[in-house]
Amino acid sequence: MMFKNNLSNCYNIADLRRQAERRLPKAMFGYLDGFAEDGVCGRRNRSAFDQVELLPRILVDVADVDISTFVFNQKINMPIICAPVALPRLFHHEGEIAAASAASQAGIVYSLSTLSSTSIEKVAEIPGPKWFQLYMYRDKGLVKEFIERAKASGYQALCLTVDAFVGGNREQDLRNGFSVPPHPSLKTILETALHPGWCWDYLTKPRVTTANVSGDRITGAKGKTTLLQYVTDQLTPSVTWKEVDWLREQFDGEILIKGILNPEDAVQAKQCGVNGLVLSNHGGRQLDHAVATIAMLPEMKDRVGGDLEIIIDSGIRRGTDVIKAIALGAKACMIGRPYIYGLSAAGKVGVEKAFAILRGEIIRDMQLLGCRTLSELNKEFIRISK
Repeated sequence: MMFKNNLSNCYNIADLRRQAERRLPKAMFGYLDGFAEDGVCGRRNRSAFDQVELLPRILVDVADVDISTFVFNQKINMPIICAPVALPRLFHHEGEIAAASAASQAGIVYSLSTLSSTSIEKVAEIPGPKWFQLYMYRDKGLVKEFIERAKASGYQALCLTVDAFVGGNREQDLRNGFSVPPHPSLKTILETALHPGWCWDYLTKPRVTTANVSGDRITGAKGKTTLLQYVTDQLTPSVTWKEVDWLREQFDGEILIKGILNPEDAVQAKQCGVNGLVLSNHGGRQLDHAVATIAMLPEMKDRVGGDLEIIIDSGIRRGTDVIKAIALGAKACMIGRPYIYGLSAAGKVGVEKAFAILRGEIIRDMQLLGCRTLSELNKEFIRISK
């Protein structure tokens, strides 16, 4: 049985979002699309980009535009990096394989989540540069195991997420009855039945699991049976800079910290010997009312930009967003929801569509801006409105 989505009428990421909403049950789409508490941070991510205005130059030969760049000496074909996303097979059965394959074809970096639904080793079989995202769990033995497996599989960098040591207050998930794995109720069964494409795949494809952790670990001595219970037990608010020092001892490749917003923390990260930062508020899913990442980018660039590579995520939906971030000092942009919208809508072809949309927008917008290469982009092309 096949349930197809029409991508021919998807002209931007918002169109892919609507296709994802049509295919996914309400609880699943709410988990993907929702924010913490009142959603102020999530909305601020977008409004802050709107405050950055572009100042184009005219009569510039832009027949050939090069949007490639280097991140940690790795060439990528456009300044986009796939953010780590937990359990993408919840959204489409092709999951990480589809996303990593599309990223490989697009010539960009794919970041695999600790909580992936496809194993570290299986994703590593797909060509192309890859990073592995880590949480600092209570069980250091488990974290070390992840690091060793990532090293053995050829992942070039570790990305330590530091803004999710406790779960954000995502009230819409409670209202929608979202859980991992899904626990059916009369309400959710009836609602899910209205989305036969997703329902068919979920029921007929291999079960979605945390592929990097054995079932025995999750179940444990206390009889824990769900992923969310397991994560709650392993995440700890006691993580400090000592763990960053420990991580450096375990891994001799590139290390990034994801979730930094305060310039003082960026300076501390530099002192700990990390190689890069991902300015992130977790897409508005953790601390509501947190500052927008694009608003902090200029100061971060001034403080540590000469020594650390700065990547930005949270709220990026358009090629103009990417251009603004590069002009303000970012090396690249990390996206999560945009490619997961595509995955949710149509699997690998949906992810390819998301990348093609962004690539086309970046090239066209660079031409309209009068810029031939990303290295030419700087603050002379922008103005911050008040």
